[in-house]
Amino acid sequence: MHKITGSDITLTRGDSLILNLQLTKNGEPFTPEIGSSIRFAMKRRYTDPDEDVILVKIIPIDTLLLEIEPEDTKNLDMNRTYVYDIQLTDPSGRVDTFLSGKLTIGEEVL
Repeated sequence: MHKITGSDITLTRGDSLILNLQLTKNGEPFTPEIGSSIRFAMKRRYTDPDEDVILVKIIPIDTLLLEIEPEDTKNLDMNRTYVYDIQLTDPSGRVDTFLSGKLTIGEEVL
């Protein structure tokens, strides 16, 4: 089970999450150009060093689907809140963080 409030996500530990990203630029739908990349990264705190990243997922530019698999969260602490961001890097290397928020791992029975 998951719940989304604004850019904050609550996800039951060990569950799947598939999110279809809707990109806009100046209020209009935006399609990344070929050669761009999009990545989701999650850490305990924004101030943690990059090597302390807990989860990184590459989001295909053709589907814009963020897929978190059960094995991605099954060993994380329950009732813990992490921070994440999603960045788009265009072919020239320009980086744009277009979404950030908190991801809370909820309780599971088994």
